[in-house]
Amino acid sequence: MSKIPATARTTLKRLPERGSPEREGINAILDEGFICHVGFVADGQPFVIPTAYGRRGDALYLHGSAASRMLRSLAQSLPVCVTVTLVDGLVLARSIFHHSINYRSVVVLGRATRVEAREEKLQALRAISANIIAGRWEEVRPPNEQELKATNVLKLPLDEASAKIRSG
Repeated sequence: MSKIPATARTTLKRLPERGSPEREGINAILDEGFICHVGFVADGQPFVIPTAYGRRGDALYLHGSAASRMLRSLAQSLPVCVTVTLVDGLVLARSIFHHSINYRSVVVLGRATRVEAREEKLQALRAISANIIAGRWEEVRPPNEQELKATNVLKLPLDEASAKIRSG
């Protein structure tokens, strides 16, 4: 089982026993979810934008309009933080203080690059589509050249990532 090497930024400070650098576990969480939250700073202002994503190999792909501020900003090699959280259940207790949530989450840090190659862009869009609805790509017409031109796709390597899981 391979691990993503821990960094100072991905080492859990609080409840480190809930953390996991296992690539298989990280990939499983990413593959089960389909909405991520993308955090970045543009012009001194922090933003967190929900968006659909897909994973292919050791990379996460984000997509959207070529006019998207988020994608245009991230394509300039800004640092980015992408999070995915899956809620597995509510933990209720007699005291409100002891209520909690069972969850699985992944944090990915890095810098995204714009996907320029047509075939990789199509494969990334296919991965995003499959992550939302398996098999849908085969049921619809593929994007035409105008639609591809109007769509930006960014690739974020899964080089700096960790999972955190609460169960019980």
